[in-house]
Formats: sequence, structure tokens, C-alpha cells
Amino acid sequence: MRLADVNAMDRASFVAALGGVFEHSPWVAERAFASRPFGGVDALHRSMVDAMHRASSDEQLALVRAHPELAGRAMVRDELTADSASEQSGAGLTQCSPEEFARLTELNARYGAKFGFPFILAVKGYDRPGVIAELARRVERDVETEFAEALGQIARIARFRLEAKLPEGA
Repeated sequence: MRLADVNAMDRASFVAALGGVFEHSPWVAERAFASRPFGGVDALHRSMVDAMHRASSDEQLALVRAHPELAGRAMVRDELTADSASEQSGAGLTQCSPEEFARLTELNARYGAKFGFPFILAVKGYDRPGVIAELARRVERDVETEFAEALGQIARIARFRLEAKLPEGA
């Protein structure tokens, strides 16, 4: 897909093409559509992130909760979106040792109980030990700091997904 194609799309086509950039939340693309034409991937990403930040706190919480746990039940049940499956596999989370899986399960449970939403990390560039260390570090934070971090990580994930769909210069 090329940026010129994105800029030429009608609303339905735009949302169909980019609605999955923000996990199970096509409303982000829907709201960014009005900002067309985009001068580049940076402008498209910025528009989508701005839509996320302008959303109500309930919408933002729903967006955060739309993300799967890392190495969680959805992965085990093969229920991840293609993007999430690829991202988790790239970080080696599909090859956890029993000990790593047990540690992730325990940390995910603590994190979810404390914050009420799943741990979100743009895992590109991480390996299993790095993911586990980051989860262990962030589970100690306060809710406000961690919610802001979750939105920041969602923005990073979206950027990686946009770059995969629209290589710069396309």
C-alpha cells in the first residue's frame, strides 16, 4: 500500500485498511480520516495518536483493554490478531520455557489485578528476558504513570504497524 492510495481512500476503505493499527479499535482510524491528505507516515501516525489522546477516558481504557496479555491466554488459544501474533513471536514469546511462561503468567496476573488492564509493550527489539524484566519493573508503578505508559506503548505499536503497511517513501 502507498500513502497516495491511503489519501485517495473513502472513509470505509480507510478504516478497513488501517482500522487494525490500533488493536481492535477502528474508531481511531475513523477519527483520523478527516485529517487527510497525509504528507507522510509521520503525519498519519500523529493524526491517529492525536485521535487516541482526544478520546474520552472510557474510550482510552477500552483501547488499552483491547490489547492481549503478552504470552497470555489469547496466545495459548491462538486467538491473537495477525499483527499481535507476529509481534509476540518476534520477541520469542511463543517459545517460552515453562519457567518463563510461569513468570509471565504470575506477573501478568499481578499487573492486571493492580491496574485493571493488560501490560502493554511495543516488543520490537525485546527478547523474552527483556520483556519479563520490563513487566517486573512496571508492575511496581502507580496507576496514573502506567496508564500514560500504556498509551505511549500503544502509539509505538501503531507506528511499527504503519511502517510495515506503508514503508516510508511508498
